[in-house]
Amino acid sequence: QVQLVESGGGMVQAGGSLRLSCAASRSSFSIYGMGWLRQAPGAEREFVAAISWSGSSTYYADSVKGRFTISRDSAKNTVYLQMNNLKPEDTAVYYCVAASNLAAVVAGSPDHWGQGTQVTVSS
Repeated sequence: QVQLVESGGGMVQAGGSLRLSCAASRSSFSIYGMGWLRQAPGAEREFVAAISWSGSSTYYADSVKGRFTISRDSAKNTVYLQMNNLKPEDTAVYYCVAASNLAAVVAGSPDHWGQGTQVTVSS
């Protein structure tokens, strides 16, 4: 069983930055594609960013390209989402996810979910 634990959410003003972290269970970390999904109040869940198991491939939703950066530290079994120039429309619960392949993460159909962390951006 993969365990994913997020941290780093909070409140920030528009234009500010936050970094989310996701610590994964050690035994499964090296074989999964990982990423972030988000869900705003009253909205459907949407893909944000994904990274391959090697870290060599990354994918982003158009809405966050140029502002968000996903990365991973294999030694720490951790995936990060650096969010810059945040906008009020980025307000959502952000979920760290993992899957047996990267396509499942991009499609929003991962195998494993973290508990979610709230990000609130005020105007």
